[in-house]
Amino acid sequence: MKYSLVFPGQGSQAIGMGKEIYNAFPSAKDVFDEADDALSFNLTKLIFEGNEAELTLTKNSQPAIMTVSIAALRALTNELGTKLNPVCVAGHSLGEYTALAASEVISFHDAVKLVRQRGIFMQEAVPEGVGSMAALIGIDVEGAKNLCDSISTDNEIQPANFNSPGQVVISGLTEFIDKAIEQAKTFGAKKAVKLNVSAPFHSKYMKPAAEKLKSEFEKITWNEAKFDIIANVNSKPVKNPDEIRNCLYAQTFSPVLWEQSVNFMIDNLGVDTFFEIGAGEVLSGLIKRCRKGMNLFSGSTPEKLELICGEVNK
Repeated sequence: MKYSLVFPGQGSQAIGMGKEIYNAFPSAKDVFDEADDALSFNLTKLIFEGNEAELTLTKNSQPAIMTVSIAALRALTNELGTKLNPVCVAGHSLGEYTALAASEVISFHDAVKLVRQRGIFMQEAVPEGVGSMAALIGIDVEGAKNLCDSISTDNEIQPANFNSPGQVVISGLTEFIDKAIEQAKTFGAKKAVKLNVSAPFHSKYMKPAAEKLKSEFEKITWNEAKFDIIANVNSKPVKNPDEIRNCLYAQTFSPVLWEQSVNFMIDNLGVDTFFEIGAGEVLSGLIKRCRKGMNLFSGSTPEKLELICGEVNK
């Protein structure tokens, strides 16, 4: 078995996520406590008892999703004794930062603070309502690019996530996104759905956020990656801290090449099994649509973590 650990991004959040793992494993509880300490507010209470609208705010959902993923990972290795040696690790957008913490490139303490700032910077980059995103279903890559080019003259909208065959997310100014939704079927989409997000992530409008993030990068310690990280921005492995920082900077305003990353892991690294560590099963669903026949496991509950442990320690 050749396996990859994959970490979910924004959109996987839900009130109560990770609570079973928190209650079952002391090392998972320690991760939640560490997040609360690093952020100087009670993130744990927000995740377990807060309201969905507050949790969905970018500045909250990003550290929350990361915390659940790292808590599950610590439970796997510390309590369950899973000896992890993945071929590589990867994460979707925010999840790439979780992959860095999992690969010991940066400490969890630094990582959770960094993604909190990332969320704040992203929201500050564009006033609420000015930018948005939409998912195009049933469209191919060429069709999505042609749709954006036909409506915008200066990349006012652009592809933001290549998630799986037939699923492309576009991002940009709301007035252009609305036009794209109206015209999407002309370019091959079966449907177009506006996403419930408050900013145009992974578009040129996130460049101010990227510049601020670059300053934050300089404040923390970076190490060589323990495992190869498949970068969102080019779907290639990176390990060197300078290379990683450059990829993270560009990732802020560039498309997430998730479908391409999955194909690279399978075709070039021989990955046949994916363990999704954290809340939900969004990535497992995308991977299933990318390639048939993969072994997929979710690590969102104690029981599912025990299944992963059994697979790895066979």
